[in-house]
Amino acid sequence: MAYKHVCSLLYGPKHVKIKRNGAMNLNVMLYHCSEEPHEEPLPYEWYEKAFPKLTKLTHLLKNVDLINGRLVNIHDYSTVSDGHLEHNMRTFKSLARAFLGCPYKSLAATKCTPPLCFSKPSEREPITVNSLTKVCNFLDISAQQRKLVRFTICPQATQHQIWTGALEEILTGLKSEMDSLNCQRPSKGPKMGQQIVSSCLKFLDTAISYDSDSTSWMRLAPAKRVVDSPASHKWEDVLEMFNDLINCLRNEEELLLHVTKLEVMKEGLSQIKDVLIDKNIGYKERRYQEILVQKKLSKTLGHSSRCLFTLLLYYLHGSVLDIEVELRGGVYGSDGGNKFCLYMGKILISDEEKMVWSGVKQLDRALGLFKFVWETAGMKGLLELRGHLWCVGAEDRSLTYRGNMFFVHRISL
Repeated sequence: MAYKHVCSLLYGPKHVKIKRNGAMNLNVMLYHCSEEPHEEPLPYEWYEKAFPKLTKLTHLLKNVDLINGRLVNIHDYSTVSDGHLEHNMRTFKSLARAFLGCPYKSLAATKCTPPLCFSKPSEREPITVNSLTKVCNFLDISAQQRKLVRFTICPQATQHQIWTGALEEILTGLKSEMDSLNCQRPSKGPKMGQQIVSSCLKFLDTAISYDSDSTSWMRLAPAKRVVDSPASHKWEDVLEMFNDLINCLRNEEELLLHVTKLEVMKEGLSQIKDVLIDKNIGYKERRYQEILVQKKLSKTLGHSSRCLFTLLLYYLHGSVLDIEVELRGGVYGSDGGNKFCLYMGKILISDEEKMVWSGVKQLDRALGLFKFVWETAGMKGLLELRGHLWCVGAEDRSLTYRGNMFFVHRISL
Protein backbone atom coordinates (compact mmCIF):
# COMPACT_ATOMS: atom_id res chain seq x y z
CA MET A 1 0.00 0.00 0.00
CA ALA A 2 1.16 3.54 -0.75
CA TYR A 3 0.61 4.66 2.85
CA LYS A 4 2.95 2.00 4.21
CA HIS A 5 5.54 3.12 1.69
CA VAL A 6 5.36 6.85 2.44
CA CYS A 7 5.26 6.24 6.18
CA SER A 8 8.40 4.11 5.97
CA LEU A 9 10.17 6.98 4.20
CA LEU A 10 10.08 8.96 7.45
CA TYR A 11 9.26 6.66 10.37
CA GLY A 12 9.81 3.06 9.36
CA PRO A 13 7.40 0.31 8.28
CA LYS A 14 5.35 -0.08 11.50
CA HIS A 15 3.49 3.20 11.48
CA VAL A 16 0.43 2.46 9.39
CA LYS A 17 -2.46 0.12 10.15
CA ILE A 18 -5.46 -0.69 7.99
CA LYS A 19 -9.06 -1.01 9.11
CA ARG A 20 -12.37 -1.53 7.33
CA ASN A 21 -15.28 0.88 7.63
CA GLY A 22 -18.84 0.50 6.47
CA ALA A 23 -20.31 2.43 3.57
CA MET A 24 -21.11 6.10 4.16
CA ASN A 25 -24.57 7.59 3.68
CA LEU A 26 -24.33 9.83 0.62
CA ASN A 27 -26.72 11.94 -1.44
CA VAL A 28 -25.08 10.84 -4.68
CA MET A 29 -24.66 7.52 -6.39
CA LEU A 30 -21.10 6.24 -6.66
CA TYR A 31 -20.48 4.31 -9.86
CA HIS A 32 -18.06 1.95 -8.11
CA CYS A 33 -18.49 -0.14 -4.98
CA SER A 34 -18.64 2.14 -1.94
CA GLU A 35 -17.10 -0.29 0.56
CA GLU A 36 -13.33 -0.69 0.55
CA PRO A 37 -10.44 -0.66 3.03
CA HIS A 38 -9.80 2.75 4.60
CA GLU A 39 -6.41 3.82 5.85
CA GLU A 40 -6.02 4.94 9.43
CA PRO A 41 -4.94 8.62 9.33
CA LEU A 42 -1.28 9.40 9.71
CA PRO A 43 -0.44 11.57 12.74
CA TYR A 44 -0.18 15.32 12.18
CA GLU A 45 3.50 15.14 13.17
CA TRP A 46 4.13 12.97 10.11
CA TYR A 47 2.85 15.73 7.81
CA GLU A 48 4.93 18.33 9.65
CA LYS A 49 8.04 16.27 9.09
CA ALA A 50 7.21 15.30 5.49
CA PHE A 51 6.30 18.74 4.14
CA PRO A 52 9.86 20.22 4.21
CA LYS A 53 11.09 17.11 2.36
CA LEU A 54 8.30 17.55 -0.18
CA THR A 55 9.26 21.21 -0.70
CA LYS A 56 12.94 20.34 -1.09
CA LEU A 57 12.15 17.75 -3.75
CA THR A 58 10.21 20.32 -5.81
CA HIS A 59 13.45 22.30 -6.17
CA LEU A 60 15.58 19.24 -6.95
CA LEU A 61 13.13 18.06 -9.62
CA LYS A 62 12.49 21.39 -11.32
CA ASN A 63 11.85 21.12 -15.09
CA VAL A 64 11.34 17.33 -15.12
CA ASP A 65 8.21 15.22 -14.89
CA LEU A 66 7.15 11.58 -14.99
CA ILE A 67 5.01 11.08 -18.10
CA ASN A 68 3.65 7.64 -18.99
CA GLY A 69 6.46 5.90 -17.13
CA ARG A 70 9.28 8.06 -18.53
CA LEU A 71 11.22 10.81 -16.79
CA VAL A 72 11.24 13.70 -19.28
CA ASN A 73 12.51 17.25 -19.58
CA ILE A 74 9.34 19.33 -19.61
CA HIS A 75 10.78 21.91 -22.03
CA ASP A 76 11.62 19.61 -24.94
CA TYR A 77 10.07 16.29 -23.75
CA SER A 78 13.39 14.49 -24.15
CA THR A 79 13.93 11.42 -21.97
CA VAL A 80 16.09 11.97 -18.89
CA SER A 81 18.16 8.90 -17.98
CA ASP A 82 19.04 9.46 -14.33
CA GLY A 83 18.26 6.76 -11.78
CA HIS A 84 18.75 9.08 -8.81
CA LEU A 85 16.38 11.71 -10.24
CA GLU A 86 13.79 9.06 -11.05
CA HIS A 87 13.98 7.70 -7.49
CA ASN A 88 13.49 11.22 -6.11
CA MET A 89 10.54 11.74 -8.44
CA ARG A 90 8.77 8.59 -7.28
CA THR A 91 9.44 9.55 -3.65
CA PHE A 92 7.94 12.98 -4.31
CA LYS A 93 4.81 11.52 -5.92
CA SER A 94 4.31 9.09 -3.01
CA LEU A 95 4.66 11.80 -0.37
CA ALA A 96 2.35 14.18 -2.26
CA ARG A 97 -0.24 11.42 -2.64
CA ALA A 98 -0.30 11.04 1.15
CA PHE A 99 -1.01 14.77 1.53
CA LEU A 100 -4.07 14.41 -0.70
CA GLY A 101 -5.52 12.09 1.92
CA CYS A 102 -4.61 14.38 4.81
CA PRO A 103 -7.58 14.51 7.24
CA TYR A 104 -6.43 17.83 8.72
CA LYS A 105 -7.08 19.85 5.56
CA SER A 106 -9.88 19.33 3.05
CA LEU A 107 -7.53 19.17 0.08
CA ALA A 108 -9.38 16.68 -2.06
CA ALA A 109 -12.78 18.30 -1.72
CA THR A 110 -11.74 21.66 -3.17
CA LYS A 111 -13.65 22.59 -6.32
CA CYS A 112 -15.20 19.14 -6.51
CA THR A 113 -18.95 18.64 -6.27
CA PRO A 114 -20.02 16.55 -4.49
CA PRO A 115 -17.10 16.50 -2.00
CA LEU A 116 -16.18 12.88 -2.67
CA CYS A 117 -13.41 13.16 -5.26
CA PHE A 118 -10.29 11.25 -4.19
CA SER A 119 -11.76 10.59 -0.73
CA LYS A 120 -11.04 6.85 -1.03
CA PRO A 121 -7.45 5.56 -0.83
CA SER A 122 -7.97 3.59 -4.06
CA GLU A 123 -8.90 6.79 -5.93
CA ARG A 124 -5.51 8.25 -5.03
CA GLU A 125 -3.63 5.25 -6.39
CA PRO A 126 -2.01 5.24 -9.86
CA ILE A 127 -3.30 3.15 -12.74
CA THR A 128 -1.63 2.03 -15.97
CA VAL A 129 -4.19 1.84 -18.77
CA ASN A 130 -3.00 -0.71 -21.33
CA SER A 131 -6.10 -2.58 -22.53
CA LEU A 132 -9.76 -2.08 -23.35
CA THR A 133 -10.55 -4.53 -20.56
CA LYS A 134 -9.09 -2.16 -17.96
CA VAL A 135 -11.10 0.75 -19.32
CA CYS A 136 -14.32 -1.27 -19.38
CA ASN A 137 -13.74 -2.60 -15.86
CA PHE A 138 -13.22 0.95 -14.62
CA LEU A 139 -16.44 2.16 -16.29
CA ASP A 140 -18.40 -0.95 -15.25
CA ILE A 141 -19.32 -1.79 -18.85
CA SER A 142 -21.33 -5.00 -19.29
CA ALA A 143 -20.19 -8.05 -21.28
CA GLN A 144 -22.70 -7.34 -24.05
CA GLN A 145 -21.55 -3.74 -24.34
CA ARG A 146 -17.91 -4.86 -24.45
CA LYS A 147 -18.69 -6.90 -27.55
CA LEU A 148 -20.10 -3.75 -29.13
CA VAL A 149 -16.96 -1.79 -28.18
CA ARG A 150 -14.66 -4.35 -29.80
CA PHE A 151 -16.90 -4.76 -32.85
CA THR A 152 -16.90 -0.98 -33.41
CA ILE A 153 -13.25 -0.23 -32.64
CA CYS A 154 -11.50 -3.12 -34.42
CA PRO A 155 -12.24 -2.10 -38.05
CA GLN A 156 -11.06 1.45 -37.31
CA ALA A 157 -7.93 0.68 -35.29
CA THR A 158 -6.68 -2.17 -37.50
CA GLN A 159 -6.63 -0.29 -40.79
CA HIS A 160 -3.41 -0.95 -42.69
CA GLN A 161 -2.17 2.64 -42.38
CA ILE A 162 -2.85 2.61 -38.62
CA TRP A 163 -1.02 -0.70 -38.23
CA THR A 164 2.07 0.39 -40.17
CA GLY A 165 1.98 3.87 -38.61
CA ALA A 166 1.96 2.44 -35.08
CA LEU A 167 4.88 0.12 -35.86
CA GLU A 168 6.84 2.99 -37.39
CA GLU A 169 6.14 5.18 -34.33
CA ILE A 170 7.41 2.45 -31.99
CA LEU A 171 10.57 1.81 -34.02
CA THR A 172 11.33 5.51 -34.53
CA GLY A 173 11.00 6.16 -30.80
CA LEU A 174 13.24 3.20 -30.02
CA LYS A 175 15.84 4.35 -32.56
CA SER A 176 15.95 7.80 -30.98
CA GLU A 177 16.46 6.32 -27.49
CA MET A 178 19.19 3.96 -28.74
CA ASP A 179 21.02 6.81 -30.48
CA SER A 180 21.01 8.75 -27.22
CA LEU A 181 22.09 5.69 -25.21
CA ASN A 182 24.97 4.94 -27.58
CA CYS A 183 26.25 8.49 -27.17
CA GLN A 184 26.26 8.13 -23.37
CA ARG A 185 27.64 4.60 -23.07
CA PRO A 186 28.20 2.57 -26.25
CA SER A 187 27.44 -1.14 -25.86
CA LYS A 188 26.97 -4.16 -28.10
CA GLY A 189 23.20 -4.59 -27.61
CA PRO A 190 22.03 -1.12 -28.71
CA LYS A 191 24.55 -1.04 -31.58
CA MET A 192 23.21 -4.28 -32.99
CA GLY A 193 19.69 -3.10 -32.22
CA GLN A 194 20.21 -0.01 -34.37
CA GLN A 195 20.97 -2.20 -37.39
CA ILE A 196 17.86 -4.31 -36.83
CA VAL A 197 15.65 -1.23 -36.39
CA SER A 198 16.98 0.20 -39.66
CA SER A 199 16.08 -3.05 -41.43
CA CYS A 200 12.60 -3.02 -39.87
CA LEU A 201 12.00 0.55 -41.02
CA LYS A 202 13.06 -0.39 -44.56
CA PHE A 203 10.52 -3.21 -44.50
CA LEU A 204 7.83 -0.80 -43.36
CA ASP A 205 8.79 1.56 -46.17
CA THR A 206 8.16 -1.35 -48.52
CA ALA A 207 4.77 -1.91 -46.90
CA ILE A 208 3.57 1.71 -47.09
CA SER A 209 5.37 3.39 -49.99
CA TYR A 210 4.39 3.57 -53.64
CA ASP A 211 4.87 5.88 -56.58
CA SER A 212 2.72 8.87 -55.68
CA ASP A 213 3.01 10.25 -59.23
CA SER A 214 0.97 7.42 -60.69
CA THR A 215 -2.75 7.00 -60.14
CA SER A 216 -4.15 3.75 -58.76
CA TRP A 217 -5.24 2.32 -62.12
CA MET A 218 -1.73 2.89 -63.51
CA ARG A 219 -0.03 0.79 -60.80
CA LEU A 220 0.05 -2.50 -62.67
CA ALA A 221 1.74 -5.72 -61.65
CA PRO A 222 5.16 -6.44 -63.21
CA ALA A 223 5.00 -8.53 -66.38
CA LYS A 224 6.97 -11.34 -64.75
CA ARG A 225 6.48 -12.00 -61.06
CA VAL A 226 6.81 -15.06 -58.93
CA VAL A 227 4.88 -14.59 -55.69
CA ASP A 228 7.19 -16.69 -53.57
CA SER A 229 10.42 -15.40 -55.07
CA PRO A 230 13.17 -14.16 -52.71
CA ALA A 231 12.17 -10.57 -53.56
CA SER A 232 8.72 -11.09 -52.02
CA HIS A 233 8.72 -10.61 -48.27
CA LYS A 234 6.13 -11.41 -45.63
CA TRP A 235 5.25 -9.96 -42.24
CA GLU A 236 6.92 -13.06 -40.79
CA ASP A 237 10.25 -11.40 -41.63
CA VAL A 238 9.34 -8.44 -39.43
CA LEU A 239 8.27 -10.81 -36.64
CA GLU A 240 11.68 -12.49 -36.74
CA MET A 241 13.43 -9.12 -36.59
CA PHE A 242 11.30 -8.12 -33.60
CA ASN A 243 12.38 -11.33 -31.83
CA ASP A 244 16.04 -10.57 -32.57
CA LEU A 245 15.60 -6.98 -31.42
CA ILE A 246 14.02 -8.05 -28.13
CA ASN A 247 16.87 -10.49 -27.48
CA CYS A 248 19.45 -7.75 -28.17
CA LEU A 249 17.86 -5.21 -25.84
CA ARG A 250 16.39 -7.41 -23.12
CA ASN A 251 18.97 -6.33 -20.53
CA GLU A 252 18.91 -2.61 -21.37
CA GLU A 253 16.92 -1.13 -18.48
CA GLU A 254 16.66 2.31 -20.10
CA LEU A 255 14.85 0.76 -23.08
CA LEU A 256 12.43 -1.38 -21.06
CA LEU A 257 9.30 0.55 -22.12
CA HIS A 258 10.19 0.18 -25.80
CA VAL A 259 11.09 -3.52 -25.50
CA THR A 260 7.79 -4.17 -23.73
CA LYS A 261 5.95 -2.49 -26.60
CA LEU A 262 7.82 -4.68 -29.11
CA GLU A 263 6.59 -7.73 -27.18
CA VAL A 264 3.05 -6.38 -27.31
CA MET A 265 3.09 -5.88 -31.09
CA LYS A 266 4.33 -9.44 -31.69
CA GLU A 267 0.75 -10.57 -31.05
CA GLY A 268 -0.43 -8.80 -34.18
CA LEU A 269 2.61 -9.77 -36.25
CA SER A 270 2.08 -13.46 -35.47
CA GLN A 271 -1.48 -13.24 -36.85
CA ILE A 272 -0.45 -11.78 -40.22
CA LYS A 273 2.92 -13.48 -40.70
CA ASP A 274 1.80 -15.13 -43.96
CA VAL A 275 0.66 -11.87 -45.57
CA LEU A 276 2.90 -10.40 -48.29
CA ILE A 277 4.89 -7.16 -48.03
CA ASP A 278 5.84 -6.16 -51.55
CA LYS A 279 5.45 -2.81 -53.28
CA ASN A 280 6.31 -4.37 -56.64
CA ILE A 281 3.02 -6.22 -56.90
CA GLY A 282 0.05 -4.69 -58.72
CA TYR A 283 -2.31 -2.24 -57.09
CA LYS A 284 -5.23 -4.66 -56.77
CA GLU A 285 -3.04 -7.36 -55.26
CA ARG A 286 -1.50 -4.79 -52.93
CA ARG A 287 -4.92 -3.60 -51.75
CA TYR A 288 -5.95 -7.20 -51.21
CA GLN A 289 -2.92 -7.77 -48.94
CA GLU A 290 -3.67 -4.57 -47.00
CA ILE A 291 -7.31 -5.59 -46.48
CA LEU A 292 -6.11 -9.04 -45.43
CA VAL A 293 -4.00 -7.43 -42.69
CA GLN A 294 -7.05 -5.54 -41.41
CA LYS A 295 -9.32 -8.59 -41.52
CA LYS A 296 -6.88 -10.88 -39.72
CA LEU A 297 -6.13 -8.34 -36.99
CA SER A 298 -9.82 -7.50 -36.51
CA LYS A 299 -10.72 -11.16 -36.18
CA THR A 300 -7.95 -12.25 -33.82
CA LEU A 301 -7.14 -9.32 -31.51
CA GLY A 302 -9.39 -9.70 -28.49
CA HIS A 303 -10.82 -7.27 -25.95
CA SER A 304 -7.89 -7.73 -23.56
CA SER A 305 -5.28 -7.41 -26.32
CA ARG A 306 -2.58 -4.85 -25.54
CA CYS A 307 -1.72 -4.84 -29.25
CA LEU A 308 -5.26 -3.72 -30.13
CA PHE A 309 -5.11 -1.07 -27.41
CA THR A 310 -1.81 0.27 -28.81
CA LEU A 311 -3.42 0.57 -32.24
CA LEU A 312 -6.37 2.40 -30.67
CA LEU A 313 -4.02 4.87 -28.95
CA TYR A 314 -2.31 5.55 -32.26
CA TYR A 315 -5.66 5.90 -34.02
CA LEU A 316 -6.91 8.43 -31.44
CA HIS A 317 -3.75 10.32 -30.47
CA GLY A 318 -0.91 9.35 -32.82
CA SER A 319 0.94 7.95 -29.78
CA VAL A 320 1.75 4.36 -28.79
CA LEU A 321 2.72 4.68 -25.11
CA ASP A 322 0.35 3.23 -22.54
CA ILE A 323 -1.48 5.82 -20.45
CA GLU A 324 -0.37 6.18 -16.83
CA VAL A 325 -2.70 8.13 -14.56
CA GLU A 326 -1.18 9.15 -11.23
CA LEU A 327 -4.51 9.51 -9.40
CA ARG A 328 -7.03 7.11 -10.86
CA GLY A 329 -10.11 8.89 -9.50
CA GLY A 330 -13.50 7.44 -10.33
CA VAL A 331 -17.01 8.09 -11.61
CA TYR A 332 -19.96 9.55 -9.71
CA GLY A 333 -23.48 10.27 -10.86
CA SER A 334 -26.71 11.88 -9.74
CA ASP A 335 -29.53 9.81 -8.26
CA GLY A 336 -31.41 10.09 -11.52
CA GLY A 337 -28.61 8.37 -13.39
CA ASN A 338 -28.77 10.77 -16.33
CA LYS A 339 -25.50 12.56 -15.67
CA PHE A 340 -22.11 11.25 -14.62
CA CYS A 341 -18.71 12.77 -13.93
CA LEU A 342 -15.38 11.05 -14.57
CA TYR A 343 -12.52 12.57 -12.57
CA MET A 344 -8.78 11.84 -12.57
CA GLY A 345 -5.76 13.64 -11.17
CA LYS A 346 -2.07 14.41 -11.46
CA ILE A 347 0.63 15.71 -9.12
CA LEU A 348 2.85 18.50 -10.45
CA ILE A 349 6.36 19.56 -9.48
CA SER A 350 5.61 23.26 -10.00
CA ASP A 351 2.77 25.53 -11.07
CA GLU A 352 4.71 27.04 -13.98
CA GLU A 353 2.43 27.47 -16.98
CA LYS A 354 4.28 24.95 -19.16
CA MET A 355 4.16 22.32 -16.41
CA VAL A 356 0.47 22.95 -15.69
CA TRP A 357 -0.61 22.80 -19.32
CA SER A 358 1.47 19.68 -19.89
CA GLY A 359 -0.39 18.05 -16.99
CA VAL A 360 -3.74 19.26 -18.33
CA LYS A 361 -3.05 17.73 -21.76
CA GLN A 362 -1.98 14.41 -20.22
CA LEU A 363 -5.18 14.22 -18.19
CA ASP A 364 -7.29 15.29 -21.16
CA ARG A 365 -5.83 12.47 -23.23
CA ALA A 366 -6.67 9.90 -20.55
CA LEU A 367 -10.14 11.29 -19.86
CA GLY A 368 -10.91 11.52 -23.58
CA LEU A 369 -10.03 7.85 -24.09
CA PHE A 370 -12.42 6.77 -21.34
CA LYS A 371 -15.19 8.94 -22.76
CA PHE A 372 -14.61 7.49 -26.24
CA VAL A 373 -15.11 3.97 -24.87
CA TRP A 374 -18.13 5.10 -22.79
CA GLU A 375 -19.86 6.52 -25.86
CA THR A 376 -18.86 3.59 -28.09
CA ALA A 377 -20.41 1.20 -25.56
CA GLY A 378 -23.68 3.15 -25.72
CA MET A 379 -23.68 3.83 -21.98
CA LYS A 380 -26.73 5.71 -20.73
CA GLY A 381 -26.25 9.20 -19.38
CA LEU A 382 -24.01 12.14 -20.21
CA LEU A 383 -20.40 11.74 -19.06
CA GLU A 384 -18.64 14.95 -18.02
CA LEU A 385 -14.86 15.06 -17.61
CA ARG A 386 -12.96 16.71 -14.75
CA GLY A 387 -9.21 16.87 -14.20
CA HIS A 388 -7.50 17.77 -10.92
CA LEU A 389 -3.87 18.84 -10.51
CA TRP A 390 -2.03 19.32 -7.22
CA CYS A 391 1.14 21.29 -6.58
CA VAL A 392 3.06 22.58 -3.56
CA GLY A 393 2.42 26.30 -3.20
CA ALA A 394 0.08 26.54 -6.19
CA GLU A 395 -2.74 29.07 -6.37
CA ASP A 396 -6.17 27.42 -6.49
CA ARG A 397 -7.74 28.08 -9.87
CA SER A 398 -9.70 26.46 -12.68
CA LEU A 399 -8.87 26.06 -16.37
CA THR A 400 -10.86 25.07 -19.43
CA TYR A 401 -9.32 22.90 -22.13
CA ARG A 402 -11.26 21.49 -25.09
CA GLY A 403 -14.52 22.11 -23.28
CA ASN A 404 -13.52 20.28 -20.08
CA MET A 405 -12.81 21.72 -16.63
CA PHE A 406 -9.47 21.28 -14.86
CA PHE A 407 -8.77 22.41 -11.30
CA VAL A 408 -5.39 23.31 -9.83
CA HIS A 409 -5.12 22.71 -6.05
CA ARG A 410 -2.57 23.78 -3.48
CA ILE A 411 -0.70 21.25 -1.33
CA SER A 412 0.16 22.78 2.02
CA LEU A 413 0.13 22.09 5.75
